[in-house]
Amino acid sequence: MQKITSKKSASPNKEIQKCPTGIKGFDEITEGGIPRNRTTLVSGGAGSGKTLLGLDFLINGAIKFKEPGVFMSFEETEEELYTDVASLNLDLQGLVSKKKILIEHVILEKKDIQETDFNLEGL
Repeated sequence: MQKITSKKSASPNKEIQKCPTGIKGFDEITEGGIPRNRTTLVSGGAGSGKTLLGLDFLINGAIKFKEPGVFMSFEETEEELYTDVASLNLDLQGLVSKKKILIEHVILEKKDIQETDFNLEGL
């Protein structure tokens, strides 16, 4: 008789380390947060909450876990980001002034952008 094992039990030493986000409910459904020391793509349409998720993650990291963060924005200015998170009672501006979070607003010219079709459906 053949023994069937799950991938988790087959290689316990290769479990992905997680970085807690501090976001209520998110760490539970992701079983600990996002993968530590890896790139995580957050994808969605306009208004789906990508920016607020990223900022909430950085703010929680700075406050709860004493980890500094960098946020690169290609659309919103620093002032617009402050306004967006102020409605959630998050003090982004205070953390930036204390150098716990760095915000970099990157302005791209149309000529600098190369359009490519990426299909993420397989993910």
